[in-house]
Amino acid sequence: MQNWIKALALALMPMAAMAQDTGLKSLDTTDAGRAWMAVGRLNIDGAGFCTGTLISPTLVLTAAHCLYDKVTGQRIDLSQVEFLAAWRLGRASAYRAARQAVVHPHYQFDNGTSAARIGSDIALIELWQPIRNTTVIPFETGDRPGRGEEVGVVSYGQDRSEAPALQEVCSVMTRRSEILVMSCDVEFGSSGAPVFSFEGDRPRIVSVVAAKAEFNGRRVAVGTTVEGSLNLLHAELLAGRGFHASTPQGSSNRNVGARFIRP
Repeated sequence: MQNWIKALALALMPMAAMAQDTGLKSLDTTDAGRAWMAVGRLNIDGAGFCTGTLISPTLVLTAAHCLYDKVTGQRIDLSQVEFLAAWRLGRASAYRAARQAVVHPHYQFDNGTSAARIGSDIALIELWQPIRNTTVIPFETGDRPGRGEEVGVVSYGQDRSEAPALQEVCSVMTRRSEILVMSCDVEFGSSGAPVFSFEGDRPRIVSVVAAKAEFNGRRVAVGTTVEGSLNLLHAELLAGRGFHASTPQGSSNRNVGARFIRP
């Protein structure tokens, strides 16, 4: 995730009054994390991780830039991508390798921080095998929230790599098309983390974290909205425009075991 990017000329945007944000709550126990088991750590190429969320038994929602090598700009070999559902203190509820992935059709990986890049920084990963664990229930998605609305986020990060943390209340400071700027506390490794609306019976994912930024000396999170983008991702998948893992499932070369990754 980009480090302290300039947040898209936010100084020119009106900022909403914010509710009092809550602090981070570690989800390092079964009881604390029971409602969030579909959020997992996405281990990438043996060198880092992002956050991903199960939205169906076979599909993980995350940020598009997580699937690119930040040095070469090339897509990462999906054979080196693994989803660890509810990863906590060295164990996961399910381990699944990535079969194929699609990114937003307008997304282009580069080192810039344009609105177009961030607004399309979203991807779907299809797993080789479904996760049918009754404790890991996929989340549904919802409409983009408005300026001033309260949201929450569950994320891993460099200071919480072994168990995710929940920030139950943060706020949408401003909204610009497919981009949300929020007061949420995110770190390296939080890329792709689900941003939830708590309206209704169960939390719904309304955005994924694309970057952290700074505005007037305050740390903020920048997210890509799910509404609209998710339909495009499903269409890309159905049209066969995904990119596949180079190593077939079952190959002895495919690393499917749990790994300890340093941010």
